[in-house]
Amino acid sequence: MSEKKQMSEHRASIEELLKAGTHFGHLTSRWNPKMKSFIFMKRNGIHILNLHQTQKYLDEAAEVATRYARRGKRILFAGTKKQAQEIIRKHAKASGSPYVVERWLGGTLTNFATIRKSIRRMEDLAKMDEDGTLAELKKKERLMKSREREKLEKILTGIQDMARIPGAIFVVDIRREHIAVKEAKKLKIPIIAIVDTNCDPDLVDYPIPANDDASSSIDLITGIIANAILEGKAERDEYEAAAKAEKERVEAEAETKKKRARTVAKVEAVTKAKPEAAPTDAPAEKAADAEVAAEPAAEATADATAKAAPKVEKETAEAKK
Repeated sequence: MSEKKQMSEHRASIEELLKAGTHFGHLTSRWNPKMKSFIFMKRNGIHILNLHQTQKYLDEAAEVATRYARRGKRILFAGTKKQAQEIIRKHAKASGSPYVVERWLGGTLTNFATIRKSIRRMEDLAKMDEDGTLAELKKKERLMKSREREKLEKILTGIQDMARIPGAIFVVDIRREHIAVKEAKKLKIPIIAIVDTNCDPDLVDYPIPANDDASSSIDLITGIIANAILEGKAERDEYEAAAKAEKERVEAEAETKKKRARTVAKVEAVTKAKPEAAPTDAPAEKAADAEVAAEPAAEATADATAKAAPKVEKETAEAKK
């Protein structure tokens, strides 16, 4: 396989990873020894990540995201650091995924039932505002409920349509989002995450060794994961459409067979109702019927000819005179 073809199969080229600054790690004094296999070198007191490793693990993580989306599983995006918030919100929305970009509420995963109650409360407050109920309250009470709604919306809007525990979670900066990681591990929810040189990769099921501080690095990697999810959804939609078409074809074929069976049953019922219609070979039966039908016609023709002969002879003789 040519080098050009191999490059085309990667989610991101080495040049793209380099341009986004995914290779810059933390100060060497802040490193986690478990990241040693992902580090290429030290430069000016900073660890430099091996971009071939980044490329490899990014491909694997993206394939996992596609696989989960193909199965109908949702992936929760989590990243609350300032430079990651808008990036995560953008890509999560684009891929139709739930997200947390403000404060991670303890129990978001492990106490999901309570979180759903808070979401319903937020929706009730929004409904009160829409139907005018909120406007009818006293000023102080109205202000309290408005503030409550704003607070809930700020934290919960990203997971409002997350009806159940996600199939996996994508995290930017596992040190900052340690509560999210802890909850996911407790529930055995697969974790896909960007792991910098100061992180413990053993906490993650699918680590992506890369810079988790630079917005360009976060944007590139998060965008690739989001696109991978869209690919999985497209494949699922295609499969479901094909399955639906096949189901309709089978049902139509079955209905046709039923109609044919009903028609045959009616014909057999009519046939049995006629005593003279004895079961015989179809071609022979048709031939016999034709012969029987022809005999009376032949006899009638002979009689008519015999009766007409004297008259014809008389008319011929008169014509010759």
